[in-house]
Amino acid sequence: MAATPMLPPNLAPGNANFDGNAAAAPPTPGTDMTGICFRDQLWLNTYPLDRNLVFDYFALSPFYDYTCNNEQLRMRSIHPLDISHLSKMTGIEFMVSEVMEPHLFVMRKQKRDGPEKVTPMLTYYVLDGSIYQGPQLCNVFAARVGRALYHISKAFTTAASKLEKIGYVDSENEGVSLEPKAAKESIDFKEVKRVDHILASLQRKLPPAPQPPPFPEGYAPPTTTEGEQAPEAEQADPKLPLVDPILDQGPSKRLKYT
Repeated sequence: MAATPMLPPNLAPGNANFDGNAAAAPPTPGTDMTGICFRDQLWLNTYPLDRNLVFDYFALSPFYDYTCNNEQLRMRSIHPLDISHLSKMTGIEFMVSEVMEPHLFVMRKQKRDGPEKVTPMLTYYVLDGSIYQGPQLCNVFAARVGRALYHISKAFTTAASKLEKIGYVDSENEGVSLEPKAAKESIDFKEVKRVDHILASLQRKLPPAPQPPPFPEGYAPPTTTEGEQAPEAEQADPKLPLVDPILDQGPSKRLKYT
C-alpha cells in the first residue's frame, strides 16, 4: 500500500509560520497570491538574512514550489542556487536576481528549457523579512489606468459642481443688478430745466450779432431762372445775403494800361 505524501513542515495545518488561517489549505504556487504576506519572526531571530540563507527562508513560504529544480539540488545536498547544476537541468527553478543585504532580495521564478534559454514566470521579493509576490505588468497597468480614470472623473465632477454654483450666483446677481441700472439710465428733468435756464440767462447777457457788411459797388448777385432755383434758396431767410460778402467780393477790377 502506497504511503500518503506528507506536506512540507511549513505548510502543515496548524503551523504558526504560515500567515493566515492555520486550517486553510495554501494556494497553489504560481497563482495570484499578491494579497498574501509571509513572515517567520522566529527564523529571523535565529538566522541572519543574507544571500546564502535567503533561499532557505523563502522555501518556508507558501510561494515556494517543491517541484522545482532547486529542491532536487537540496535533496542531493547541493546548494539550491548553484548555477552550474541548474543550467544542466530543465523545468521550474528559482533564482536570486537582485540583492540589497539585508533589506531587499528579489526572487525570480522561471522555466528553463536549456542552458541559455529561460522564460520568466513570476517575481517575489523579500523586504525586511516579509515575503511578497510581485504583481504582473498587466495588473500594474490596469491599476494605474483605473486610478487615473478615478482622479479624472473626480476632477470633472468637482469642476461641474463649481460651474453650477457660479452660474447660480450669476443669475442671482443679474436679477439684483437690473434695478440699479434702470435707475442710472433714468433722466432727471429738474437738472435738464436747470441747465436750460442757465443757457437762456447767458444768451440774454451776450450782445446781439453784428450786421453783415453791404455788397461792394458794381456787384450784382447771380440770378437764376424760376425753374432752376435751389431748394436751399427757397428755405433761406430773405433778410440774409445769398453769398458771403467777405469771401466773395465780386469781379476783380483789372487795370488797363494805355
